[in-house]
Amino acid sequence: MTEEYDVEFVERGEREARFLVRGVTPGFANGIRRAMLADVPTMAIDTVRFVENSSVMFDEQLALRLGLVPLTTPPEGEFGEDETVTLSIDVEGPATAYSGDLVSNDELVQPADQNVPIIDLKDDQRLEAEADAVVDYGKDHAKHQGGVAVGYRHLQQVEVVGDLPEFEDEESRIVRGVIEDNGELVPTSEFDHDLSNRYPGKEVEVEDVPNAFVFHVETDGSFSVEELVTRAADSIESRATELEDAVQL
Repeated sequence: MTEEYDVEFVERGEREARFLVRGVTPGFANGIRRAMLADVPTMAIDTVRFVENSSVMFDEQLALRLGLVPLTTPPEGEFGEDETVTLSIDVEGPATAYSGDLVSNDELVQPADQNVPIIDLKDDQRLEAEADAVVDYGKDHAKHQGGVAVGYRHLQQVEVVGDLPEFEDEESRIVRGVIEDNGELVPTSEFDHDLSNRYPGKEVEVEDVPNAFVFHVETDGSFSVEELVTRAADSIESRATELEDAVQL
């Protein structure tokens, strides 16, 4: 029997989105979150060869910074785990070396952002280096985590049950995430996360909607939110198939 999932976007952008998924268990929701962080491979700089570094930073420090520059990741199947892409950088001071100064030998692998600062070079200082980028997983190193902020909350349903007593002081009631009001999905940021702003003078009841979770996902630019979620779901399906095959042996 195939499970029916209902997905609805609350906020949708290329690199940040919030969406509701109905019909999933808490365990499955957490599995998707973990897969987005750990099981979706991305490109990142792994080794650096310095030709010249006359800056105030050691080679190791600069190599660490270069490794943390997000790179666009090609579609699955374009690169194997043992393949590399070479990027070079050559900046002479006085100037600031940015991620946009990295030149790739493959158009599919580029800095996801052009303005990530790497090092401020003074007069007569120079940074020249070559770097190899590889595909790897977030579970092996944080620099390969395409999801920089991935979380979820229960969808909460709000119902007005009456008016507050005439002489009772109205107190703040803070909720965060997304609420459902008569079928409408409303981000709590729209009323400053305070139900008393949305329902002044009203008494309300709030309860979690069973098996309905609102995900908030932000990527580092390696790929879009939709690609990250899709690849995470594919990784779970692949592992489930491997387990099924192993059990049947």
